[in-house]
Amino acid sequence: VQLQASGGGLVQVGGSLRLSCAASGSIFSRYDMGWFRQAPGKQREFVARITTTGTQNYPDSVKGRFAISRDSAKNTVYLQMNSLKPEDTAVYLCNAVRSGALYWGQGTLVTVSS
Repeated sequence: VQLQASGGGLVQVGGSLRLSCAASGSIFSRYDMGWFRQAPGKQREFVARITTTGTQNYPDSVKGRFAISRDSAKNTVYLQMNSLKPEDTAVYLCNAVRSGALYWGQGTLVTVSS
């Protein structure tokens, strides 16, 4: 599985961005998909997850502001980020998980300026 993330950029506090992660192959629908982020000098942090059945999970830090979705027709998972804060600044990475197999895409940088 190859994953290609995009959509990062510079946004002001309170703004919105939508990240995309395009997956190769026709097996996209069999994978749980997730977003993580890593800020400079910090550990990688879980941001959102959507299962093959559409169940979503978020940490408290983004709950109510971020929304993950998936489009099987486009083999793409999205992360809609609203009400962005400076602490959301990080490289955002997507992953695909199934039966112990884990794949990561490259990151896309999100910078929230005040």
